[in-house]
Amino acid sequence: MTDDPPPGAGRESPVGEPVIRGDPAVTGERARDAVEFDPDDPESVAEAAETVRQFAQNTVGGSDNVYMLRGAAACAALVRGTGSYKVAAERAGDPATVSFIRKWARVHDLPQSIRRHVAMGHIAPTAAKHIARVGGEARFQLAWATLDGELTVREVRTIASAVNDGVPVDDALAEHDVNLGELTVTLPADVYRELRRHAAIESKSVDDAVADALDAYL
Repeated sequence: MTDDPPPGAGRESPVGEPVIRGDPAVTGERARDAVEFDPDDPESVAEAAETVRQFAQNTVGGSDNVYMLRGAAACAALVRGTGSYKVAAERAGDPATVSFIRKWARVHDLPQSIRRHVAMGHIAPTAAKHIARVGGEARFQLAWATLDGELTVREVRTIASAVNDGVPVDDALAEHDVNLGELTVTLPADVYRELRRHAAIESKSVDDAVADALDAYL
């Protein structure tokens, strides 16, 4: 069995760079303490290896999302720096395993929009591990459904497994009473008034009017 491709192939930012952890808008004062792991610097790779070892010793019940993202970044940088998951696990030592490092490196490789919600505590890092197992657009759909449907980690794991087994993501979500695309928004009174007026004049439902406006905006 061959190693998976190293993390970071789809990232716009370098592996190990604290784009999210270093953003004060997301992590507040802790942004000043964000650590960057450079997979091309032997000393930084050694620091990543030690961070991974410590992270592997202390993840059960971890509630510190920024700490968890730092561990994920270290896993990703260590894999890139050593060239494989197997060597990365050997470098970090017990209790870090290939499986552990792979799972968390994938979290670090999640799109920035999802990782921001992890850093802010809206998505649990343990749920992010399962979201990271899903590829393509389904990854975003599962992430946003986790937010809007208030899914538990166990439910996210079950849905991710179903999607990877070939079940369409909307069907997998429906099994957990999540209607993909359904959310509740609160609008300023004047915007709400104009939305209703526009929808009535155009003979549209409010849903269609909002969808058209957002489609044009985005």
